[in-house]
Order: sequence, then C-alpha cells, then structure tokens
Amino acid sequence: MSYDPGALNSALAAAVGDDNALIADLRVAFMESAERQVDLLGRARCDANWALAAWRLKGLAASFGMTSLMVLADEAAEAAPGDPRILRRLRATLAALAQG
Repeated sequence: MSYDPGALNSALAAAVGDDNALIADLRVAFMESAERQVDLLGRARCDANWALAAWRLKGLAASFGMTSLMVLADEAAEAAPGDPRILRRLRATLAALAQG
C-alpha cells in the first residue's frame, strides 16, 4: 500500500491555514495519539480491546483525511488481536509519517 506522508500536512494546512506553529503542534498531537492507539493494539489480548483501538485509530485517521491509515485500521479491526503483520504495517506507516 502506498502512503503519502504529505497528506497529513495538507490536511492540517487546510484546517488551520498558514499557521506553521499550530500545524506543528497538531502534527505532534496526531502522531502521539496514533502511536498510542498502535501501542494499545500491540498490547491488546482480547477482541474487544483490539477492536476499540483499531476503531479509535480509524476515527483519528478519518479526522485528518488519512485514507491509507483508515484502510489499515479497518484491516486491523478485522484481524486477530496481536496480528504481527498488521502491527508491522501500522508501525511502518507511522514511521513514514514521522519522517514526512
């Protein structure tokens, strides 16, 4: 799946305009929240906790128009708790975002 790390910057700029400081703050808040949900996915041992973290991640991604991350969150919601394949993909996506 391709991923466009610039999509987050575009979504933030569309929401707040040219305020670079606010864009940077919102980017940090988005990343922290996304990383927290992926961490919760990694620690989930039951279907309910796994699904809740996946849905929260999807909602966060939807708030910022991050369709690739939304698709991954959907895949996570359908996967078994602790699925290492989806966790690797989510972590790689967040790493790409952090660099973008």
